[in-house]
Amino acid sequence: MHVFFSSEENRSPITFGITSKSFFVPFFFVDVLGGLTEQLSKYSIVNPQVIQRKGRSINTSELKENYDDQISYSLNINDRKHILHLQKNRKNAPLNFFYHDYPPIQMQCHYHGEVEGYEKSLVAVSTCSGLRGVIVLGNETYALEPVPRSASNDHLLYLLKDLQTEPVACGVVNEDTTTHEPFEPGQSLTSLLRERRSLPQTSYVELVLVVDNQRYVFKNRNETAVVDEMVTMANLLDGYYKPLNIRIVLIGVEIFKDSNPFSVEGSAGEVLRRFVNWRKSTLIPAKRHDIGQLIVGRPSSYSGVLGMAYVGSVCSVASSGGINVFGNDNLAYASTVVAHEMGHNLGMNHDLATCECDGRSCIMSATAGGATTFSSCSEDNFVSLILRGKGTCLRNPPSPSDVIDKAECGNGRLDEGEQCDCGKPEECQNKCCDPNTCTFASSLANCADGACCDNCRIVVSGTPCRNSANTCDLPEYCDGSSAFCPEDYYKMDGLPCENAAAYCYEGRCQTYDDQCKQLFTPDPATKADDICFSHANTLGNLFGNCGVTSSGAFIKCAVEDAMCGKVQCTNVDVNNPPPGAQVTIQIIQGKTCVNADFHLGTDVLDPAYVKPGSPCGEGKACLDFHCVNASALLSNTDCTADKTCNGRGECNDQGNCHCNNGWAPPFCVTAGRGGSINSGPAMIDYSLRNGLLIFFLLVVPVVTLVVVGLLYVYRRQSFDPCIKRGVK
Repeated sequence: MHVFFSSEENRSPITFGITSKSFFVPFFFVDVLGGLTEQLSKYSIVNPQVIQRKGRSINTSELKENYDDQISYSLNINDRKHILHLQKNRKNAPLNFFYHDYPPIQMQCHYHGEVEGYEKSLVAVSTCSGLRGVIVLGNETYALEPVPRSASNDHLLYLLKDLQTEPVACGVVNEDTTTHEPFEPGQSLTSLLRERRSLPQTSYVELVLVVDNQRYVFKNRNETAVVDEMVTMANLLDGYYKPLNIRIVLIGVEIFKDSNPFSVEGSAGEVLRRFVNWRKSTLIPAKRHDIGQLIVGRPSSYSGVLGMAYVGSVCSVASSGGINVFGNDNLAYASTVVAHEMGHNLGMNHDLATCECDGRSCIMSATAGGATTFSSCSEDNFVSLILRGKGTCLRNPPSPSDVIDKAECGNGRLDEGEQCDCGKPEECQNKCCDPNTCTFASSLANCADGACCDNCRIVVSGTPCRNSANTCDLPEYCDGSSAFCPEDYYKMDGLPCENAAAYCYEGRCQTYDDQCKQLFTPDPATKADDICFSHANTLGNLFGNCGVTSSGAFIKCAVEDAMCGKVQCTNVDVNNPPPGAQVTIQIIQGKTCVNADFHLGTDVLDPAYVKPGSPCGEGKACLDFHCVNASALLSNTDCTADKTCNGRGECNDQGNCHCNNGWAPPFCVTAGRGGSINSGPAMIDYSLRNGLLIFFLLVVPVVTLVVVGLLYVYRRQSFDPCIKRGVK
């Protein structure tokens, strides 16, 4: 059983009586609940009650504004009382919360915990004013939220499956969801799962939620209500992901108060592309984060699609994002949609029929059903993503100063004021950390975790901590002061690679050969002849197109854009297509052309499309299904290798110079240790060691010889008068 709660307003927890009104609903409730109950086939009115831990006595007085670190509630569900033990969630949002000049928000009333008597139960609750969220009991998922303007603090309780919304699916339209097979090119999952032990214990997702103007207007232009709603949603998301050892940390909310900077009309795919482009150009420079999710307040879905996201794109500046429709007041249901799209970002595919979880359906089910638990298949997908090196930004925990509220030793996460935190004493397996005090185990230790921590000591600066993955990636090095490796940086988008035959984009050299190998592994697939692109992609069908319209029709590529539609390959075994793919083969003027369509769901963009940055002509590259001048890929035109880096380095994705060994950043003018101001020095600083060697091997012997010589002279001069007197 899992329980997740949240709330809306900024008042203290309220004391409730223990009653349950399940079948008779007064006219007052029908009036204030309005549209929500109109969508419900069944629901109950219940009264949660605060319980004082000491003696389990009933507390009938209203609690104060300062929220308890721990609190318990009793709640009747199906005429049975359940006890919820809650503890304040200190990882929900950071102290330096990013939302421009919006009014102050209440972030002290969000809790996680457990349900008494239910093994493996989980609670995520906000108690700002009443309770709102979901409760999963066995195979049933309930939602709970306060009744507006109720003088007796009544709450609405209902099953999410009883919420009658328009038919929506994350899978392919009119296709059985069992055909949505996982797409995992490259190394086999079986071999990857043998390496699970190499994974870090906890992954941290730094999330920014972007609220469009329609949602802002829907909330009566109340900025505080919008931000509170997003903080509440993040608390729910954190609860859903916690069983996978993934923590969701909300680091920002952006609200489009005046108007949307891009259109949210058209197909879901078109809106997603506009959002990630805006995220890259505007949001990332303002607040670097791991995943961005757009909340669209339109009243209906995009032709049956509630959300869409790029699969396995987490940490990507260009594509780590998703869009989600949220046009009503059902926050619990909307949070499961966002959890689903974030799951895609984290490498999770739609669940097969063989995938199981604690509920009747799982979060990554192809059909939206309000599920709140992940399947083992989703966990395996995430493990695969990490082991493929695509989740590097998730490995470092947020800075302790970013975590809200006071520190709590033993929660397994580094809080402000702690040197380390390895969990409870019975859980701790870290020799560098004292679990009782959350301090280092010895006076000689200065770290306990991280790629730059070895035997409880931070390694010297210049020590490699992350090698470059390919010709467009850059290595990172320890800086000598932090136990964690710097973020992952790569060469600036638009730089030529593979002997100027292709261009760097998102840290990869975007060649067609590489894309074919990724799609059709283990086949030795390579790019097909150009005539295959010009023939297939100008047809505008399942296997050759330049995107999809809002009505679901395939877009024919213009002749000049034909290289930017579906990837066309050769040297492929068409009798053994990749999982989840339908493959066709054609012979055009004697050239073999193989292309594919992957059945991953309408909320997932087909991975068989040509990647941005792929070359499509002399000095040109693909971008958004168009063949454009390659200069359009350049993310920072102010940085050039010749001028900015003085020909002794190259520009990284931050517009800074990554200097060659022997030259110092930021501009590679003076002698130094290479690297950049972002990735750390590329050479170990041996100056101290060399100084000590010189001191002990040269200075000390010379000084010793001088001292011995002086002593010899002194002693000889002292003996001479005695010898002379003896002679006399």
